[in-house]
Amino acid sequence: MSDHALPERLADLVALSSGDSRADTLIRLTCGRALSLPPLPVPADLADGRSDAELVLAAFAEQFCTDVTGIGDNQRQRLTEAYGGNAFRVVVAVFVADFVPRVWAGCEALGHGRPGWVSEVAWDADGDPVEQLLGGFVPAVARLRELDAVTTEVVRLRGAAAHNCRLCKSLRETHALDAGGSESLYRQIEDFETAPDLSEAHKAALRYVDALIWSPSQIDDAVVDGVHQHFSEKQSFELTLDVMRNAANKIAVSLAADAPRVAEGTERYEVDEAGQTVFA
Repeated sequence: MSDHALPERLADLVALSSGDSRADTLIRLTCGRALSLPPLPVPADLADGRSDAELVLAAFAEQFCTDVTGIGDNQRQRLTEAYGGNAFRVVVAVFVADFVPRVWAGCEALGHGRPGWVSEVAWDADGDPVEQLLGGFVPAVARLRELDAVTTEVVRLRGAAAHNCRLCKSLRETHALDAGGSESLYRQIEDFETAPDLSEAHKAALRYVDALIWSPSQIDDAVVDGVHQHFSEKQSFELTLDVMRNAANKIAVSLAADAPRVAEGTERYEVDEAGQTVFA
């Protein structure tokens, strides 16, 4: 999979629906406001009042955007009660509304424009956002190979810590370990600015990761200059999409479905040529 097809995949995600146009509109407006970024295009008008379910959804979406680790049992229970069997699809819609604007903000800051943006959205009411995100977009990004394996893993682990994904924090990618990654190196990610073994390229990447996660509306020139200094255009695009791919862990974290596969220590895995995760 080349990166040429990925803008189309982003456009496809933007056009998808949770199955409820009012919910989609509420999600997108709420996420845009929480991020201080332009929201994704909306399919409906919310001129009238909010239902109880919509109030629950708005609160969930806002917390999901600002800090997913703040979603507790009560909030996730209220969402699942409000949306029943469609709750997972709704949460995937929240993730899309949360992260595509971040990708566009990052790409615009780097001079790449808005990949996948279209002036007129052809709404896809029948497509499955779960399949298109987790079965299509995520493995497509994982198939990119412009970045070296250690940088990809360092970026992943920074996102895992930010979102406190227990599963992600317990995993170690085999290709990165074979290329020089180690627990000693990975422990330095937390305080990367003073880390002796992380390269300047790693540090530039991690500053950009932090900006996309915590302040996507305020990506400063120093962060952008660091990315430009150490990464090519294709690498910086992959880096941006990697942050989104890794942040799909927010879906699991928000639903308390991020339990590690091992009780202690870490487990090895690898991303195969198809972009799929294969456990040792």
